Amino acid sequence: MNIGFDAKRLYNNFTGLGNHSRTTIDILSDFYPDNTYTLYTPKVKPHDMMRAYLNKEHCKTVFPCNCINGSLWRTFGLSCDIKRDKLDLFHGLSNELPVGIEKCNIPSVVTIHDVAFKSFKNMYHWQDRQIYDLKWRHAVKHADRIIAISEFTKQELMRYYNVDENRIDIVYQPVNPSFYNEKFNSLSPEEINNQLSAYPDDFILYVGSINSRKNLLGIVKAIELLPKDLQIPVVAVGDDSSYKTQVKQYISEHHLEHLVIFPTHRIEDNELHLLYQKARLFVFPSFYEGFGLPVVEALLKGCPVVTSNTSGLVEAGGPFSLLTDPYNPEDISSKIQMVLTDDNLRNEMIAGGKEFAMNNYHPRVLAERLMGIYKMII
Repeated sequence: MNIGFDAKRLYNNFTGLGNHSRTTIDILSDFYPDNTYTLYTPKVKPHDMMRAYLNKEHCKTVFPCNCINGSLWRTFGLSCDIKRDKLDLFHGLSNELPVGIEKCNIPSVVTIHDVAFKSFKNMYHWQDRQIYDLKWRHAVKHADRIIAISEFTKQELMRYYNVDENRIDIVYQPVNPSFYNEKFNSLSPEEINNQLSAYPDDFILYVGSINSRKNLLGIVKAIELLPKDLQIPVVAVGDDSSYKTQVKQYISEHHLEHLVIFPTHRIEDNELHLLYQKARLFVFPSFYEGFGLPVVEALLKGCPVVTSNTSGLVEAGGPFSLLTDPYNPEDISSKIQMVLTDDNLRNEMIAGGKEFAMNNYHPRVLAERLMGIYKMII
């Protein structure tokens, strides 16, 4: 098969939708190498991680070749190229399908990650919400199949867009295959400590964008509530935003600088693996997630997880994560204290969480589900 993908995020985003796009192409090309994966993008960000896909085996990259470029081409010109290239199927990886896709005479699939702009309106400009709503509505109307990255996202689509549940398939968000590679787990605790010598011996880990929806401030307040002998710092890995200023202001006002560490350098994959392995626990009390990829990453690395009892995080965390009320710092603090003081609980969370994640989110499992959907509609 020749399967086309909207690859703008793959080639231009470091996190979130970009990671999802790259990992999807990775697992499909690894487990189904007989296909051709055609990647459509208006540009490529100058970074080795992005450029690697230009020469990736089994993949072909297509750029605009007419007078329409950039986002306009992606929305209004891409259908012409899809028709020209005689694809067997087109997959919109990040909530969108090009205008006119229904006239290309090929089946189409769209992955919807979340509908956060409906639930957290204050995080989005009014104009952006209108544009997103138009794009999501167009995509779910014209796609032959809709992929939701969790049961929660499926229910959101049914709620906000009145989508027939029989048109929606659930395929969980794939984790970078490196998290299943045992070579990243081969270092001894001493070697990990040597490579992470700049970090404290004990710490709590947070990984994710630093914005109000992710609730880093809730973690800071929770640590502040811990007994003094249990107060260990949180290492917060994520992109900056105006919300980070709000968090830093709270830290300063409450004299908590010794309890929050913001790495000043970009955390590459190898260092991230080590941070997950060394951390005492991973805390992710986000108010809303379509799924919650960092939670799965932590589970796979044997890091016990405290996460929210809301949205897609319940599914991502599974039965061996501790669930907490993200709106209640006291509850977050209580769950953190349980992990820090109960070794039996912590060991059970580590072993059970890793097995759960391996069984449910393995790349082969997710690649098979995707390919099953493709074959169903071709």
